[in-house]
Amino acid sequence: MSTRTVLQEADIARALTRIAHEILESNRGAENLVLLGIPTRGVTLAHRLAALIGGIAQTDTPVGSLDITLFRDDLSKHPTRSPHPTDIPAGGIDGKTVVLVDDVLFSGRSIRAALDAIQSIGRPAVVRLAILVDRGHRELPIRPDFIGKNIPSARTERVNVRLHEIDGADEVTIGV
Repeated sequence: MSTRTVLQEADIARALTRIAHEILESNRGAENLVLLGIPTRGVTLAHRLAALIGGIAQTDTPVGSLDITLFRDDLSKHPTRSPHPTDIPAGGIDGKTVVLVDDVLFSGRSIRAALDAIQSIGRPAVVRLAILVDRGHRELPIRPDFIGKNIPSARTERVNVRLHEIDGADEVTIGV
């Protein structure tokens, strides 16, 4: 089994800093901005982005987590998935700019489930998508607004994101 590291700690930090600036530019500041991470690593990335945005804009950006388990289209194939709690920040998402945050974008099915989950909670003014790694192979017409790194891959390859808070190190690897 061969794996190679495609992003190291400094690469991830640079990508997240760039994404934070792009989010602020797109939103014209941090007003009415809410970050919702998709468990597990998307939540960690959302907290990191909120800290970066806070450092740039000198404000607190609300962060929450969005459980998509019950909205997935593969529940019948994986019925043992355990839900994560959805945690919507105080003030909700109605009328806000919601940035969905996830680690890897592949088929687009998780993001479709996230959009369905958001609709069940409220009505944001706009929903944007921030992804650390876009590996291609979309099955649905989903396109991220903010991308840390495009990493072309074969369908048979696996992209693994490791984050210090969960895995003890920051890196992205790709392998078979």
